[in-house]
Amino acid sequence: MSGYLNDIKQQESLVKAQGNAWRNINAEYAVRMATQNRFRTGLEIAQYTADIMRKDMADYDKDTSLYTQSLGCWHGFTAQQMMMAVKRYEGTNKNYVYLSGWMVAALRSKFGPLPDQSMHEKTTVPDLIEEIYKFLKQADARELRHIFIELDEARAANKPVDEIIARIDNFETHVVPIIADIDAGFGNEEATYLLAKQMIEAGACCIQIENQVSDQKQCGHQAGKVTVPHEDFLSKINAVRYAFLELGIDNGVIVARTDSLGAGLTQKVPVSKKAGDLASQYNDFLECDHIDDLSKLEDGDITIHQGGKLMRPTRLDNGLYAFKENTGFDRVVLDCVTSLDSGADLLWIETEKPNVAQIAEMVDAVKKVHPTAKLVYNNSPSFNWTLAFREQVYGEWVAAGKDVSAYPDPAKVDKGLMGVELDDTELAKEADKLVQAFQRDASREAGIFHHLITLPTYHETALGTNILSEGYFGELGMLAYVRDIQRQEIRREQESVKHQDLAGSNIGDDHKEYFSGEHALLAGGTDNTMNQF
Repeated sequence: MSGYLNDIKQQESLVKAQGNAWRNINAEYAVRMATQNRFRTGLEIAQYTADIMRKDMADYDKDTSLYTQSLGCWHGFTAQQMMMAVKRYEGTNKNYVYLSGWMVAALRSKFGPLPDQSMHEKTTVPDLIEEIYKFLKQADARELRHIFIELDEARAANKPVDEIIARIDNFETHVVPIIADIDAGFGNEEATYLLAKQMIEAGACCIQIENQVSDQKQCGHQAGKVTVPHEDFLSKINAVRYAFLELGIDNGVIVARTDSLGAGLTQKVPVSKKAGDLASQYNDFLECDHIDDLSKLEDGDITIHQGGKLMRPTRLDNGLYAFKENTGFDRVVLDCVTSLDSGADLLWIETEKPNVAQIAEMVDAVKKVHPTAKLVYNNSPSFNWTLAFREQVYGEWVAAGKDVSAYPDPAKVDKGLMGVELDDTELAKEADKLVQAFQRDASREAGIFHHLITLPTYHETALGTNILSEGYFGELGMLAYVRDIQRQEIRREQESVKHQDLAGSNIGDDHKEYFSGEHALLAGGTDNTMNQF
């Protein structure tokens, strides 16, 4: 017997046992409501999705073509629409949701739009996780409701129902893993632990944490980034792991992000207990002056011993310390190795450009210590992808001796290769092929398990609203909406064209009928404008 039919049988026994008191309860209706609400708590979601991520990581270790992807979502509705789309076209397998701290700051704070500096209310992060899963669960409920209606209609017409019941039993949920950004932990390790608990309780199976100083946090693609010594960062990784373990999500996933490639500053000089320890390795990267005469020291100076020499770290007027130039690569590798040594599961290396060779070089160095090291990579909108890959192709063609005289030289014409007149050229087409293949190539050559775009729905909303507004308030008037939105929704058969149904109107009508029977006042019917679609 199918799971659905067996659940009805069990529910009928429960109802019958209550006698006359439950005479108005329909066992099948109760089962339908339970089926539409498969996940009762955030912890159930966290466990379910952690199992998915662990399986996906194991799959990737066997075959690098099996990488995973996500788009950053700033609202539950955007996450819902994304997963409804991928489920329709290819299924939800290996597709996640990314929750970006940048977008939380820019779009969800009660302070209004904020920069990516951890100034927003920390509770907005777990609140958004909970919101996203409410919308994904509602997508399940809506789709299942349509299958239930098919079942009722088939029964009424005395048609076979086995295939319909099989679709109920084998229903693919819209609930998928979330990789959730905790920034630098919003405080010390205890603050990190407390926030991580709330994020996990909301449903997060994967938490991403970065090695910047919490109260100096900057966007990963801006200047002024300040990193913390390894001991500080590793304590926060431990805090997140303890949060997972306390809540029973033993296989929760931690992504350790390093911003060291673009960070030239640190807030403090860690105390080294013995030569060669992590603190001394961190200090070896500091910009220092050799002090061979104590009289050269000034009030307030600090010194450290390095290699038997007395050295004075370069301290800036703001009290921060500078790293030596060109040490970013080595600092990244040390960050990654120590993070994996201390229980992180995945790595995130923030780069200044999308270049497979650059990423692969760093990952290969990490793999000398951790052969199965895997990355989560930010396919960032902060990169000018068009310019970066056109310049890459230009450079490769020059090196190969190919004629590039038809194109502006990037060394002489700033952003010259961005011209729209170049869009149909051989160089532009070759660059677009590289962009299209970037994720596949990077996963094969640079150990990238998960590709995400941090802010795509921010930009998509901005672009879509801009285009609609330009037309609607301009000469197109209502045609701007009808032609470019509604007509496209209809022809793509998007659920959003029936917005009342998508928002839950029909589910509400079902419940009214369950609860009130023939006395229910329903929103649906012949006068409902949804029937026009």
